[in-house]
Order: sequence, then structure tokens, then C-alpha cells
Amino acid sequence: MTQDNNTQWTLGILGGSGLYDLAGLENKEWVSVSTPWGAPSDDILFAEMNGVRLRFLPRHGRGHAISPSDVNYRANIDALKRSGCTDILSISAVGSLQEPYAPGDFVMINQMIDRTFKRETSFFGAGCVAHVSAADPICERLSGLAGDAAVAAGANVHRPKAGKDLTYVAMEGPQFSTKSESRIYRQLGCDVIGMTNMPEAKLAREAELPYATIAMVTDYDCWHETHGSVDVASVIAVLQQNSATAQKAVLNLIQTLSATPRTACPQDIETNLDVAIITAPDARDPKRMAMLDAVAGRYLKQS
Repeated sequence: MTQDNNTQWTLGILGGSGLYDLAGLENKEWVSVSTPWGAPSDDILFAEMNGVRLRFLPRHGRGHAISPSDVNYRANIDALKRSGCTDILSISAVGSLQEPYAPGDFVMINQMIDRTFKRETSFFGAGCVAHVSAADPICERLSGLAGDAAVAAGANVHRPKAGKDLTYVAMEGPQFSTKSESRIYRQLGCDVIGMTNMPEAKLAREAELPYATIAMVTDYDCWHETHGSVDVASVIAVLQQNSATAQKAVLNLIQTLSATPRTACPQDIETNLDVAIITAPDARDPKRMAMLDAVAGRYLKQS
């Protein structure tokens, strides 16, 4: 289960149960994928639709048994790469930090701030050092296609504009923000807040996988004067309302990909390790290099 070529879309989808229950999926099979970084959150559902290969991974496991801080993000990204994914779409619940992004809206973020502190953030380290650029953490092409699909599904979609990024701040959790934290993130210009997309996006970049997020707003965090503080019940209620729209968006995206031959990402994401690994070949630790067989497989084959 390696990435055999980049000429056909193989879309990895990280999200909840409604996504892997899509009607019309063919050749469905839950597959256990082992990684040198430990176990991923769950087995991966291999499926196809309209000629597009799909890989669904429940980020928190089926039944949502894994806390955001306990997700093995390295294993998840490695497992998706081993499963042949060419691109990854994250569908995540977020709190809104700005008035225009109301519960029920979808936000196509293009920037991120990582405020997590308990998580392993890189595949590289002792034995092989790499510095991958994360300046633009989101794949513009995939995000654009996913945003179009969400609009066609009837969602109220917010997108970046010239001079205005849409920024996701990742907090550690599992608790929700204090009011002071929420106010500080607003002052920093952040737009939405969540607990899962970092270091996930950085790891996808290290694995040379284009990554995009559909951020589904469930609440106004706790800063909004006329809305109560966020709680699980309110989040789940809005998530359930958004579930059908999210499913339609994924179906629309699959339709688009089936009619769009895949070419190399314009942002050169699939070759970014060429200018990232700094450790000389004769100084690389064989054990570390063996662990990188999937995420850095393309680079290692040519180096």
C-alpha cells in the first residue's frame, strides 16, 4: 500500500462518521494499516466512487473515543500516505472568533496558528533533520475545489480574499477556551478555533501531501456577548444539522475530481522535501530513515 502514482486522485478524508457512511460508495473495505509511528486512530475505509479512490479515517476513532490531544497525528498521516493518498481533506468542527462566521457556516481557511504543546509535530528529528516550509499550510487548489463543492451543496461558505487570510488557531484542549483566551485570539485576527488541524497540516506537508480543511462553525466560542458559552450539546446539535450538507459537499467534490485529471500541485507540495532535508546522506540514522519509508519515500528513492 504505497503511493504508486500521482496521475489519479486518491483522496484521504479525515472526519466523522457521517463521511464514511456516504451512499454510493463502492468496493468498501476497512483495512488495518500499521505504521512505524504507532497505531492510527482507526482502520481506514478503502472505497471508490466515480473512479475516484477514497480513504476515510475517523480522526477520533469510530465512536469518538480519542481526545484531540491523544490523536496520533503522525500515525494518521503516515497511514494515509501508505494507503496511496495523493491529497487529504480535513472536515472539522470549529468555533467562530468573528461575527460574520455564524454557526452552520463553512470556512475555507488558508492560514493556521499552532498553539498546541503536547503533540509530536514532526516526522523528522535526531538522525535526519528537515525544515519544511509551512508558510502556506493549505493547498490552494484542493481548498478551492472543496469550497466550490460546499457552495454547490448549499452551504454559506467563507473564503480568503486578497489581503484577508482566514486563520485557524489550533488550541490544545480538550477543554474549551476561557473568555480571555478567546478575546486574545480575536485580537490576533484569528477567525476560527479548533483542536485538531495542527500538527496535522504540518505533518501532511512533511509527507508531501496537499492538505485542505472545510471548517464547519458550530458556535461562537465564548467571546460573544449574546451567545452562551460553548458546550458539547450545542456543538453536536449544529454538527448534526451540518452533516447532510457536509456529505453533499464531499459527494460534489468527488464528482469534480472524477472529471478533473490530476496534475502536480501548483504549490510544489509534492516535492517540498527536495529543499527541506538538511542532514547529509552519510550522517543519516538508518533507523530513522526506515521509519520515513512512506512519508519521504519519493525523496529517498531519488537520493
